[in-house]
Amino acid sequence: MTTLSERPTVQARRLSATLRAYVALTKPRIIELLLVTTLPAMMLASGGLPSWELLLATMAGGTLAAAAANVFNCWYDRDIDRLMHRTERRPLVTGEVTPRAALVFGLVLSVLSVALLYATTTPLAALLAAGAIFYYAVLYTMVFKRYTRRSTEFGGVPGAAPVLIGWAAVTGTLAWPAVVFFGVVFCWQMPHFWALAMRFRADYARADVPMLPVVASALSVGRQTVVWTWLTVVVSLLLWPVADGFGIGWVYTVAAAALGLWFVVEAHRLLRRIRAGAETKPMQLFHVSITYMTLLSIAIIVDVLV
Repeated sequence: MTTLSERPTVQARRLSATLRAYVALTKPRIIELLLVTTLPAMMLASGGLPSWELLLATMAGGTLAAAAANVFNCWYDRDIDRLMHRTERRPLVTGEVTPRAALVFGLVLSVLSVALLYATTTPLAALLAAGAIFYYAVLYTMVFKRYTRRSTEFGGVPGAAPVLIGWAAVTGTLAWPAVVFFGVVFCWQMPHFWALAMRFRADYARADVPMLPVVASALSVGRQTVVWTWLTVVVSLLLWPVADGFGIGWVYTVAAAALGLWFVVEAHRLLRRIRAGAETKPMQLFHVSITYMTLLSIAIIVDVLV
């Protein structure tokens, strides 16, 4: 039993715990990674720094859209999340948030994101955000993830959508530089997520999710990881000729080549460890991939500004 003086503290703790649970449903770390590619896309489109109003509105709308998609993903995947050690503490599994509340939360976030982007940016940006939410929540989560080994490739589309949303928010249209940068982020997701899936292969197998590392040999995954890493680097180097008129020059290209070499070397190291039957250590590539994309985005920003 609590005293009257203790009740406000208890209520505050409950409210704080509830808020944390709802935030956890949005997967904040994934959102941060998505936003890393939005800013350089906007700066490319504007040839410099866009207005702060447009920048904040686009970032806010993109955050809400990504959050909505992630909430729907948690809502639908609560059955398999219960079976995986990596996800067994998610709010829908522990009961901190009810399925009905999560579904309503996702719907509210969806409406807010699309409405905000439509009112403050462009109709195309709002349409792309709505399409990305639908694609990730329905096509990827409900179909591809559970029924095909190629779910990562299919899931790469909404994962790279922030690039197109950022560009469209500035111009109201799409252009080749946006398509090429979209291609970089799309290709990058294969080595990035396969490395993570290799680390948690047993989890995905337990939940009967046919991620590539579950249904293919480690050697096959390693080879495909190397191929997609090379594709990422090749596409990244196309940005100079395609976006020369948007501020991309030697600064970005030198950085893209150096970062790409680092990324490729790490992918080949993973494959070499697999062939040797040694400990694969896939998280090394996973962490390198995050740093690679972050620094590549910074290189775009720097080149546009200078």
